[in-house]
Amino acid sequence: MKKLLIIAGIISTAITVTSCGGVRRDPGRAYMPDMSYSRAYETYASTQALKDANINYNAKPVDGTIARGDMFPYTLKNDSTGYAQSATVTNPLDTATIDKTEAERLYLINCGICHGTKLDGNGPLWKGGDGPFPAAPRNFVGDAVMLKMPEGTMFHSVTYGKNTMGSYASQLSTKQRWMVISYIKAKQAKVAPAAPAADTTAKAKP
Repeated sequence: MKKLLIIAGIISTAITVTSCGGVRRDPGRAYMPDMSYSRAYETYASTQALKDANINYNAKPVDGTIARGDMFPYTLKNDSTGYAQSATVTNPLDTATIDKTEAERLYLINCGICHGTKLDGNGPLWKGGDGPFPAAPRNFVGDAVMLKMPEGTMFHSVTYGKNTMGSYASQLSTKQRWMVISYIKAKQAKVAPAAPAADTTAKAKP
């Protein structure tokens, strides 16, 4: 029995020494070599060599890609039909749980420079017509059209741009855009005239 233990120990030691000896240069087989050893390209490097090799590469995400943590993308198209249909779109966020401080910050950074901190269309770029902007920004709290504009239409305009205002889809995520719209609508609700109460008294018959 003692001899068997000695022989087993010698064999184990030999296997350990053999397996640990030398430096392994072969990384083994890669299951997906194109993913493991993909060619690195700088952001603005020419991709002509790839095109010549019939390799499809345009440095853009696949259609339908959603950024981690973002909401589902806005699907209405940037045309007259999409603009009309946007009136039926509602804010998917729960307005009661929106971070109002963050929503205000996003508005001031991205919108306030044109539409003003008071949402009156008199931001630093306009200054009552003395600023560098060529056209007066919309007055969110004094323009009847803007007060009645559905939140979906407003979101559509922010997403694709409208008139002299460009798209903000690259600056603000889907969630952030809805947060800004929620902030604007909350401010509008404070200045919008209340609808006249319906006359519930029945007129007496003669």
